[in-house]
Amino acid sequence: MSGILASVDQRTNLVGENRLELLMFRLNSSQIFAVNVFKVKEVITLPKLNTMPGSHGNLCGVTNYRGSSIPIIDLRRAIKMPERAPSENANVVITEYNRTVQGFLIGQILTITNTSWSEIQPPPSSVGKSAYLTAITQVEVEGQKRLVEIIDVEKVLAEIVDYNIQVSPDILDEDVIQHLKGKKVLIVDDSVTARNQIRDTLEQFGIEVLEQNDGLKALKLLRSWADQGKTVTDEILMMFTDAEMPEMDGYSLTAEVRNDPRMNKLFIALNTSLSGSFNEAMVEKVGCDRFISKFQPDLLIDVVQQRMRQILES
Repeated sequence: MSGILASVDQRTNLVGENRLELLMFRLNSSQIFAVNVFKVKEVITLPKLNTMPGSHGNLCGVTNYRGSSIPIIDLRRAIKMPERAPSENANVVITEYNRTVQGFLIGQILTITNTSWSEIQPPPSSVGKSAYLTAITQVEVEGQKRLVEIIDVEKVLAEIVDYNIQVSPDILDEDVIQHLKGKKVLIVDDSVTARNQIRDTLEQFGIEVLEQNDGLKALKLLRSWADQGKTVTDEILMMFTDAEMPEMDGYSLTAEVRNDPRMNKLFIALNTSLSGSFNEAMVEKVGCDRFISKFQPDLLIDVVQQRMRQILES
């Protein structure tokens, strides 16, 4: 198992080049699922679990991981597949999302594949908004071209821990907040849950929200305004973008915007479940104005106020 993920630290250089690597696995079924390797800390065999009375139904227990107790989520149960007992080749994927560490109980590990975000497609609209997928792709597995379903981990986590959209009163600058009503903000994220979190926070202050579920669609929208002779910064106050999205990631989206003189003054905040100094370096490299990790209502409003303050002082 350690061999599969031995070079995860070296793989991070794919981010920013519109590429990613997927850890593919089964959930005691024939279907193939995946998560982005960049969010994976380690894969371990199923450890001893301690049950927690009264815990959420999707939790199968807690375990000690490197000196800390972390929750283990039954991923099969969490995405509403019929329950089955863990298989003999059950594993736990240790991940870090939104500044928290948790494990996901899965089945057989298959492999890691290197691919481009341009090969990652949003799930068909026919699957509905309740699906636990952010994207799908086709990958050769065991000599066959197979459909791979990429899990919406943020949706899984949000169903266990409710997100809070309350903003601390001491964050608010009343002289700035009053100017936000009617302003438009573009949110670009492939997770419906993540978009809802940002939208629900911003709408409290009268901000109108526009949404796109991948970087390429967002770029096309911005270019369409520019092609019509519109000033992009008049159309929207700013843009929040996720890092990881189908077709075009947030780093590439930002780089494209910065390279277009018709829109290169747009204020862009990278809002991602990825964290750490690597992201801060990428933000500087591609030209984002701010980086915040999900989900922090106070920081969301702080960023919006920062942008509004810039306009008022200009």
